[in-house]
Amino acid sequence: MSDTRREERHEEEGHGKEGHGKERHGKELYGSQRRGLPVPRRAPERRGPAVPQRGPGLSTPALERSLDFRSSGLRLLRTMAPERARLLAVLVAATAAVTLAVLSPLILGHATDLVVSGAGSPAGVDFPALARALALAFSLVACSAALNWLQQRLATTVVQRAGHRLRERAQGKLARLPLSYFDKQPRGEVLSRTTNDIDNITQTLQQAFSQMIRALLTLVGVLVMMFWISPLLALVALATVPLSVVVAARIGKRAQPQFVRQWAVTGRLNSHVEEMFTGHAEVVAFGRREEAVARFDELGDELYAASFRAQFMSGFIQPALTFVGNLNYVLIAVVGGLRVASGTLSIGDVQAFIQYSYDFNGPVTQVAAMANLLQSGVASAERVFDLLDADEESAGPAVSRRPDQVTGRVSFEKAAFRYEPEKPLIEDLSLTVEPGQTVAIVGPTGAGKTTLVNLLMRFYETTGGRITLDGVDIAEMSRADLRSGIGMVLQDTWLFGGTIADNIAYGVPGDVPRERIVEAAMATHADRFIRTLPDGYDTVLDEDGAGLSAGEKQLVTIARAFLSEPVILVLDEATSSVDTRTEVLIQRAMSSLRRGRTSFVIAHRLSTIRDADVILAMENGSIVEQGTHDELLAAGGAYALLYAAQFAPAA
Repeated sequence: MSDTRREERHEEEGHGKEGHGKERHGKELYGSQRRGLPVPRRAPERRGPAVPQRGPGLSTPALERSLDFRSSGLRLLRTMAPERARLLAVLVAATAAVTLAVLSPLILGHATDLVVSGAGSPAGVDFPALARALALAFSLVACSAALNWLQQRLATTVVQRAGHRLRERAQGKLARLPLSYFDKQPRGEVLSRTTNDIDNITQTLQQAFSQMIRALLTLVGVLVMMFWISPLLALVALATVPLSVVVAARIGKRAQPQFVRQWAVTGRLNSHVEEMFTGHAEVVAFGRREEAVARFDELGDELYAASFRAQFMSGFIQPALTFVGNLNYVLIAVVGGLRVASGTLSIGDVQAFIQYSYDFNGPVTQVAAMANLLQSGVASAERVFDLLDADEESAGPAVSRRPDQVTGRVSFEKAAFRYEPEKPLIEDLSLTVEPGQTVAIVGPTGAGKTTLVNLLMRFYETTGGRITLDGVDIAEMSRADLRSGIGMVLQDTWLFGGTIADNIAYGVPGDVPRERIVEAAMATHADRFIRTLPDGYDTVLDEDGAGLSAGEKQLVTIARAFLSEPVILVLDEATSSVDTRTEVLIQRAMSSLRRGRTSFVIAHRLSTIRDADVILAMENGSIVEQGTHDELLAAGGAYALLYAAQFAPAA
């Protein structure tokens, strides 16, 4: 089967179902499935909306062209607005430094005239006057250097604080984005925007900001001094400026899309590396290492080509402007020599003017040479602003409601949901769960089981009907109030870098006494294996929980949920990846956890939900059967068929 046909089959089977989003928010689907590489997975059921390979359903992970380069540049500058006082100080220091710097060539020109006039007079050179002129020039240069240091220090503070604010905004934005955003974005792409792109912005501003201010002020100061010495020579010096502007603009315009492409490919490369790392076992098991390396090489070559073209085109600006500047020197030397010969100017004036001409062409070349930095930084800024402008979760009600007493009574009243408007998933679903009941949800992949739970958690909003908690519409509750009473144990265990005790206490704000942590671990049968570890509860884990088995990680997450004392409990395939003996331990732990709580259990292993109060059999987003285990077996319907398919071969 060709790769194209394979992609079409994937889209036909998963488009519009919860099966296409992937439990880790759709990250693998963008890269691996499109290339025919294995899609790392940990569960047969995926969650979230369909993720097309390219098109409106997938937020373009890499901006292939500049959206609005000028507006993005101005917006980037506005990120430094809160530092107005420091910016003013930078401007004052830079102005003073440039003023002192542009005066020094005039003083040196005067010193040259003292030497020339003294050499031709009987009295000789006036060395005291010459010493005073040189001392004054040295003082001006020294003071200018000190002010430059101060300006650079202040500018560094401004830029680094702006970068810090950008990181804070990006982090806060990620917390406010809906689950659907992550369903449509490769995880590596999001990481690239919040790390590489912001780092590039900071470096760009750091290198270009203070230099740009100094260069522009130098241009103004030098022009004033050039017109002061000789308006004619000043006009000659300005004659080549339009040519410099045209050269820089034309080259910069060709380089700009290459910088955008460079950072776009960087995001795709990071996404590929991240997904191949997290799915390394699957890549090796399916013998796809060569394809993974080939794809890495392909992206690396693409990044090399884009970076080379961007840097080469932009780097060509400086030598081109240097050539134009040398033409300017020739014109000034010829015209200046004629003016000296005619007695209109002194040699010292021409010397000072040539120095000013150098100081004038230097900033022009410097500003143009910084174009590659600026274009690279603005290209990254566009990607970061694209993240910051993404649609956030819908705002909660102006006045949120809460049940007078949260008992855990959940009611779905003709609830409906669609990932895509034209493709219904859940239609007219009605269900009431009484406090303390355990509801098991079974059905084939893509039936809507996890979507049902996502609607309860308000990760997605219903498109019809409503869901109530103890009689209050959850849409009228704040998400924080709603989720504070719900505990989740997912199939994919999530542990962060820290001690086991910290991981267990994660669901409870503030400091948690060690006694409560131990009690939760004992109640969920995690205490036994924790005490066998070298440091017990103080054993430090990395982000992947290396050193713990899948079952042990699961027990830690169950203890975490137990400690948070939720009113409603959601168990999503919590035993699908463990052995039978560990499953028994986890079942005991979950029995303790479910006691007295309203529980929703999503399961493919039907042996784990026999004792549920109510079993819901779902197909295509609808509940086709509900009842106890014995009742549904006797009915001989969808549940009985699932049960027979799972246990008949073993029998």
